[in-house]
Amino acid sequence: MANVYINPNRDLDRDSRKKKSRRIIFKLLRWLLLNAAVIGLAYILVVYTVEQCNMIDESMAPTIEENQLILINKVAFKTKKPERWDLVVFRSGGNEHLYYNIKRVIGLPGETILIKDGEIYINGKMLIEPVKVEPMQLSGFAEEPLTLDEDEYFVLGDNRNNSEDSRFGSVGNVTFDRIVGLAWIRINPFSLINKSNKNYTRPTATPSPTPSQAPASSGSGA
Repeated sequence: MANVYINPNRDLDRDSRKKKSRRIIFKLLRWLLLNAAVIGLAYILVVYTVEQCNMIDESMAPTIEENQLILINKVAFKTKKPERWDLVVFRSGGNEHLYYNIKRVIGLPGETILIKDGEIYINGKMLIEPVKVEPMQLSGFAEEPLTLDEDEYFVLGDNRNNSEDSRFGSVGNVTFDRIVGLAWIRINPFSLINKSNKNYTRPTATPSPTPSQAPASSGSGA
């Protein structure tokens, strides 16, 4: 009877190869899951929390210059409404496929806006702004008292004499459902946008009334 040689290490080698294969498969699965998680998180961040846009004109200069890249905080107004002086990003004409606009909130829902001799009056009281702006040459729709609806905001560009904003029909009063978020960070150069172009701390109260202006009611804007 012929002698048969049996390698005593054969079973050990087979077990070792199986363990090595399982380790490779485990590492591959872990790599795939990690990348899927990163991609999923990036998708959530882009779609639901932040978005990048480009300033398309000079209407917000010098706060935001033309062609500067901006990060939008898309969750800023999920739990609160825009406040006066906020820089909001909104869809032009309410169509998500059109370009984004960036303007500063001046008038809040229910307020009456009047622009007279380059000055802004809210509910008959002259507004002192905490930003560096030139006196307005055109009052537009706000030449007469203009009362905002309960979901409307009156917005202006900081470059007042080179801005299409709520004074004109191309923009009009901005409804809350058109607002995408808060203009949050300027990428180039880096800065928090809402702290740009400020002369002093945001006022906590509207300044004292002027005796000659006391608008009470008006029609709606564009």
